[in-house]
Amino acid sequence: MNPYDPTERPGSHLVTETFGVTNPWMLTENYSSSDPRDLTGRAVAEAARNLDVLHDELRRAARTAIELLAPVEQGSPAGLPDRYGVLQEIGQRVEVLAARRGAAYAQLKGVVDTYRRVQAAPAPAQPSREAAQAPGRDDDWALDGQRQLRALEAVEAGGLRYCRTGFGDHYVGGVHPSDPAIWPTTIERCIADGLIVPDTSASLYDGQPLSLTDQGVAALRDSRATSSLVSAALRRTSTVTGSSPRAGAGPHTPSPPPAASKSPRSR
Repeated sequence: MNPYDPTERPGSHLVTETFGVTNPWMLTENYSSSDPRDLTGRAVAEAARNLDVLHDELRRAARTAIELLAPVEQGSPAGLPDRYGVLQEIGQRVEVLAARRGAAYAQLKGVVDTYRRVQAAPAPAQPSREAAQAPGRDDDWALDGQRQLRALEAVEAGGLRYCRTGFGDHYVGGVHPSDPAIWPTTIERCIADGLIVPDTSASLYDGQPLSLTDQGVAALRDSRATSSLVSAALRRTSTVTGSSPRAGAGPHTPSPPPAASKSPRSR
């Protein structure tokens, strides 16, 4: 039986109905922090929590609007003109929250689909004992793959905010539903590394705008250069593979090797 009421916690209710767990965070159990199933499970749990928080804020704003309009329903409009400004503000807040909740729902559906695909994929190979014992930070997983590059690019584009819910949990606001998810842990790691700086003059509950430091700009430039080199190498590999001689075809003349280039160091 689903323990979550869809009218109160629609995010948690959706995850429970989809995966049969009693708590969305159970999707991350039994996996190492570097396992894709753990990473995508965290994305699902955080997206569900974000939807629940926005849904609750929307319900409270709607209740406030209903209370302000109660005199009209009761046929007593006395004093209503004094409330026009408040009603306008509440109306705008309801509209914004409704749009944010819709975006949060779309994001949750996206990460749920991603988690399904990861579950269906073969389990990743376990690291060797030497690799497991190698020194490193316990949040290095937050930078795996293209996560740091995506985070830096999103901050450069503008509109990204570091936020805190009423429950004390952090999340990243301002991410477009069609864009890849940005992990709050990735943002926190980039802040700790001096790549991103939050505007601490703003409230965490409203969201602190994020911007790149000079070091972050340099890291983004280097990451893009490295990514371009990797993409070019993959294209060259694909071209070489696709141009293999077929049976009955004439002799294949290999292309001259590309000029050697030195990859830039990552900072």
